[in-house]
Amino acid sequence: MNLEVIIHRLKMIQYFTLRYWYYKLVLGAIDHKCLLLNSIRFDGCKSIFIYGDKDSKTVIGRNSWLAAKSLTGRKECMLVIGAGSKIGNFNHIFCTSSIIIKNNVLTADKVFISDNLHSYEDVSKPVFKQPIKQMKDVVIGEGAWLGENVCIIGASVGKGSVIGANSVVTKDIPDYCVAIGAPARIIKRYNLEMKRWEMTV
Repeated sequence: MNLEVIIHRLKMIQYFTLRYWYYKLVLGAIDHKCLLLNSIRFDGCKSIFIYGDKDSKTVIGRNSWLAAKSLTGRKECMLVIGAGSKIGNFNHIFCTSSIIIKNNVLTADKVFISDNLHSYEDVSKPVFKQPIKQMKDVVIGEGAWLGENVCIIGASVGKGSVIGANSVVTKDIPDYCVAIGAPARIIKRYNLEMKRWEMTV
């Protein structure tokens, strides 16, 4: 290993160490077993909690936007990302009340998760001038997988469930299901007694 490679590695260690201590100061919580890649945007830092795991790092992908801001009048607002989860690049997670992503969740790139929605009922006003509407709190169950371009809006996804690419989830998906489409519908369930996946359509 030549000197240039050693210097480069030392600089990278220093860079990520400084970033970790910065996030340790500004976020609600972050564990040392977390890797936050470049160009991540945070809003409402003190209401964002990112937990690590001794066996598997929690990773937040590049150019993601994590926000926890009480724009709907809720007294408390909290965005939690559990240990071992892998959040893809260009993810947009915006919480106005509660979004909990449990341990070992995998999201692909360009996933959107929100517990709120723009109001549009008053046609005399532009949508962006209307109040933010609070939807249901969101929980993404342990070990779930959200495919590319998935949108979760005011709905929860169960443990071990899979949401296919480009799906829009507006109603809760139970544990161990596969759902696809816009709006998402369940096409498979895991039969715990028979220990196999079964088609539902």
